[in-house]
Amino acid sequence: MSRFAEPMSRLIEELKKLPGIGAKNAQRLAFHILRSSADDARALADAVRELKEKLRLCSICNNITDVDPCVYCASPTRNQRLVCVVEEPTNISSVEKTRSYNGVYHVLHGTLSPLHGVGPEDLRIGNLLLRVQASEVDEVILATNPTVEGEATAVYLADLLRSAQVKITRIATGVPAGSDIEYADEVTMARAMEGRHEV
Repeated sequence: MSRFAEPMSRLIEELKKLPGIGAKNAQRLAFHILRSSADDARALADAVRELKEKLRLCSICNNITDVDPCVYCASPTRNQRLVCVVEEPTNISSVEKTRSYNGVYHVLHGTLSPLHGVGPEDLRIGNLLLRVQASEVDEVILATNPTVEGEATAVYLADLLRSAQVKITRIATGVPAGSDIEYADEVTMARAMEGRHEV
C-alpha cells in the first residue's frame, strides 16, 4: 500500500469528506492542487476561508447570503407578499431559471424525516410563521420536492398555516417536458392527470 507524505494524506482525507468524492477522486484533486501554482492553491484556500467567514443566513428567509437581508428580500422590484418555500438554498436557482417567479423565498434547510431524526424543530420554520402572522404575506407556495419527506413537509406546513389568512398553494408535478409518457411511473402520471388544465 503506497503512503503519501503527511500533508498530501491530510488533504486527501479532507477532500474525501466532500459529497460525491471517494478516495480516487480525492487523490486526483489533491495531486491537481499539488501541481497547481502557489497562487492558484492560495486562491482556492482563500475562497474556502472567505466562504466560511463572510456567508451567513438571511434573517428573513434563511437564504445563504453575504448581506442581510439577502438580495431577494431587499429587492424593491420583487413581490414581498408572495413567498415560495423551498427545502435548500440550491432550490432557489431552479425557480429563478423559470424567469416567471417574481416573489421572495423561504428556505427550510431540510425536510421532515423521522427516520433520520429530523423533526419540525430542526427546520427553519419560525421566521416563516412570523411573516405570515404579521400579515406580510398573501400567498405561500410550497415548493418542496415530490418525495415522501417533501410531501410530508408540505402537508405539515399547510396545516400550520391554515389558521392564518393566507393562500396556500403547492407546486404542480407530473410528466417532465421532453420525456416519454411510456416511461412515467404511476405516481408521476397520476400527478400529471390531477394537475391538468384547460387548453
